[in-house]
Amino acid sequence: MDYLKPTLEYAELSPLLIVFGAALLGVAVEAFAPRSRRHTVQVVVAGVGTVAALAATVAVGVGLDAAGSGRGLVGAEGSIVVDGPATFIWGLILVFTLAGVALFAEHKVDQGVSVFAGQAAALPGTDAEREASTRGLVHTEVYPLLMFSVGGMLLFAASGDLLTMFVALEVLSLPLYLLSGLARRRRLLSQEAAMKYFLLGAFSSGFFLYGVALLYGFAGSMDLAAIDQAVVNRTDGRDLLLIGTAMLAVGLLFKVGAVPFHAWTPDVYQGAPTAVTAFMSAATKIAAFGAILRLFYVGLGGSRWDWGPMMWVVAILTMLVGSVLAVVQTDVKRMLAYSSVAHTGFLLTGVLGLQSAGELADGQVTSLQAVLFYLATYGFATVGAFAIVALVRDAAGEASAFSRWTGLGKRSPLVAAAFAFLLLSMAGIPLTSGFVGKWAVFTVAMSSGAWPVVLVAIASSIIAVSFYVGLIKVMFVTDPEPGTEVASVTTPSFATSITIAVCVAMTLVLGLVPGPLLDLAAEAGTFVR
Repeated sequence: MDYLKPTLEYAELSPLLIVFGAALLGVAVEAFAPRSRRHTVQVVVAGVGTVAALAATVAVGVGLDAAGSGRGLVGAEGSIVVDGPATFIWGLILVFTLAGVALFAEHKVDQGVSVFAGQAAALPGTDAEREASTRGLVHTEVYPLLMFSVGGMLLFAASGDLLTMFVALEVLSLPLYLLSGLARRRRLLSQEAAMKYFLLGAFSSGFFLYGVALLYGFAGSMDLAAIDQAVVNRTDGRDLLLIGTAMLAVGLLFKVGAVPFHAWTPDVYQGAPTAVTAFMSAATKIAAFGAILRLFYVGLGGSRWDWGPMMWVVAILTMLVGSVLAVVQTDVKRMLAYSSVAHTGFLLTGVLGLQSAGELADGQVTSLQAVLFYLATYGFATVGAFAIVALVRDAAGEASAFSRWTGLGKRSPLVAAAFAFLLLSMAGIPLTSGFVGKWAVFTVAMSSGAWPVVLVAIASSIIAVSFYVGLIKVMFVTDPEPGTEVASVTTPSFATSITIAVCVAMTLVLGLVPGPLLDLAAEAGTFVR
């Protein structure tokens, strides 16, 4: 038996290799660097690695073949597809990874210490935990964990077969399970969030793997292009196809927090360190939607009349449940969590507009273009919002209860105004990026005949305005009750300040001048098969 040496396209795969290299270097730093210097070294390694990967992504995107439906290549023996949509998604993930590194490095807001627990193994409330806090111990392992998760995200969105997609799913998920349980304050809540996330994530991974097995039984291959050919050419085995598709959808819809697989979202968003929540809310959703788009466009595009009705139901339920449950929340982080669920529904509305370029009129926004643009606008708004939430604190630490935010606009008008602007963007108010994003996904859904879903989306958007405006009213109009303790805004570090400023600026710019980013998403072309 002859052994064939695998061929790797190192230049095209360089963003992945750089990120995983930075993660491995971070592990080496933990082993050999003095404890007193680890934090600084880890921040530099993670930051430089992310910037280098982002530069490599730009170079790869520019170096792809001329724009068109065939733009890109299938590399790593068919396991990884580097095409326009993949590089666009890689760029978004790495941009928000930079924001994540900046927020992870924040020390000023919590009495000069890290937001992460000093010693994860110490039980909450014990002498060991107090000693770790007193000694100022810092969990610098969070940076290589972050980079491993980012590497999994990049691979997830560019997977060319189902097995690679499953491996990427686990690589991106396992570090997030750990990071969610490392909050320095409210340790029990953080550990509960991590346990729920892990258990439900394990179940969803099991569904995904079972779906992989069923689709392999149907197509005889795990390659997405081969599955597409089997869907088009085979008339038997449809039961395996339908059940396998449903199982895969469970695993993917769990990662984006779609109903009825959303139960983990509010608990994890509330219990995890807010820096982790900010990174996870944007980057995980971008990577997961990249995988959803690739699976349903490339592998299962020929059976869209089979999975389309399922997506209709899931999108409608996700928008309604997310919007309605957000109305009754009294905690800012939980409200933003249910808002994230609703936004998942809006994004699924864009996925329903699956059409080929030949079916579109000149100048009309494509489904892929709309979803990619929405992911960018949502990412900037949610990262900026959670970064501001981390700054609002009282004597007990981070204060996310609505009652603590009463009158915040009078005490810190600039921060409250920035937060209100980001909320208005999430609500889809004109002159913000959120309005353009919703317009794009609603347009493509209408053009594909999914007008009932669009009507529900509009109704959900109207419902959403009530809780966004309600929180703005709490900050600017409502006066604190006599004797009620209120929170104040802590002065952040320079990196956190820059992160918030960039998110607010991009939310405004993409609302006023969305053309360049829409054109960039259009130039990404379509998925390579």
